[in-house]
Amino acid sequence: LHVKSSFTELLQLHQSSSLSRSTSVKTTKTKRQQLSLRVKEPYVSSSDFSLFLGDDDTCTLDPLQLHTLTSCGFNSSNPLIIITHGWSVDGIMENWVNMLAQVLKTHLGDINVIITDWMSLACQHYPKAAQSTRTIGKDIAHLLQVLQQEYQYPLRKAHLIGYSLGAHISGFAGSYLEGPEKIGRITGLDPAGPFFEGMSPTDRLSPDDAEFVDAIHTFTRERMGLSVGIKQDVAHYDFYPNGGHFQPGCIFPFLPTDLQQTVKCAHERAVRLFMDSILNKDKQSKGYRCSNSEAFDKGLCLDCRKNRCNTLGYYIKKVRTGTPKRLFLKTGGQMPYKLYHYQFRIQFINQMADIEPSLTIFLTGTKDESGELTFTFPESIAGNTSFSFLVALERDLGELMMLRMRWERSDMLKTTWSDMLNIILWGVQEEKPWLSVGRISVKSGETQERTFFCAMANDGQHIEKSQDKDFVRCQEQTPKLHRRKHN
Repeated sequence: LHVKSSFTELLQLHQSSSLSRSTSVKTTKTKRQQLSLRVKEPYVSSSDFSLFLGDDDTCTLDPLQLHTLTSCGFNSSNPLIIITHGWSVDGIMENWVNMLAQVLKTHLGDINVIITDWMSLACQHYPKAAQSTRTIGKDIAHLLQVLQQEYQYPLRKAHLIGYSLGAHISGFAGSYLEGPEKIGRITGLDPAGPFFEGMSPTDRLSPDDAEFVDAIHTFTRERMGLSVGIKQDVAHYDFYPNGGHFQPGCIFPFLPTDLQQTVKCAHERAVRLFMDSILNKDKQSKGYRCSNSEAFDKGLCLDCRKNRCNTLGYYIKKVRTGTPKRLFLKTGGQMPYKLYHYQFRIQFINQMADIEPSLTIFLTGTKDESGELTFTFPESIAGNTSFSFLVALERDLGELMMLRMRWERSDMLKTTWSDMLNIILWGVQEEKPWLSVGRISVKSGETQERTFFCAMANDGQHIEKSQDKDFVRCQEQTPKLHRRKHN
């Protein structure tokens, strides 16, 4: 989606258009087979294709004129990536298209990069543009079959990258191809939501459209029942950075046009994250399988066993799964976006009085320190209990060595007045409240290493308000810690 018209206008189009959810882009699998392509038949394309040569230089391709493929320099020995844009209002190609093409050509070596230009249909009202996605998908399928039949080009070497509506176009391209061979990979960059949300797999991007399908969801926040990006899983691996709802660094709160820029920023973040995975190969972002973002934020899902985690972006581990895997991660607000994930689990023992503490934690590793990490527990602490939470840091701390904890005095005025009142009335001061902390475990998502911290010898387990207490690595590191699974 190219967000230059207001979100309200898009909602009105969604509600008033005759293109309903049940009939908008719905075609049965049998009809798809009837619409399958035969290269030898006359074909009129609604799309323009160009081979990207580098430095914003392109060469126009015509699938019906095979010599254009040769003259433009298409190399059938090299992998192929086809980039497809999304909806537009002004009919101008977005800057990110050439940026992504340049990144691919520069960093991936010998590769064919083709750009799909369907602006003549993409700049129409959104419902019309959405309805045209099948047509453009057929155009791309036709191009691929020309390459397959005339150049013996294996479809497994083709990788389709589609943004917004372009993601569903790429899916339709895969479904229109004849024969047993499938496209090697399709990547959906924040696939469009309106007119595709809740539809059957045959009417949107789905795992069946290629040998491997991955998707990055960056703007699924609903407004009045409508989400710019699709919320449901559409791939073998669906990544939801920052819950997929919104993205850090995308809030522009001052000018009238800021809402449009905010939506555009969050929607396009999927493109930036994909480029980041290539530009910063040494800082790959990893997603972790989890049932929902709430469980992930609680630090309950940081396990990589049995393909429960994977790398976001170009270098993803391409493992086909029977059911879609939903992965979550935290990212920063600017490139490189990678953050380091740490799962904290704090054990409280023999806590006599109900307390609602706010804790500040300092973590020290062999490479760096965390700085202050403040956490307020969502409920009071009593008896024997444990709490988990997730922390995402910009720096890799290395091997964890020490943890310092402080119980903040958030209610200092109230506590001081209570102490004074007890002294005035009874001549005694009430016993100071304390926390009794047992073992603390910290697990690194990136290394999968879990470190256990214990109070220093002869230092006791009690923490009073405003007191710093140091915890060091336990002498015996227990390899397993029982926890509830949320993935």
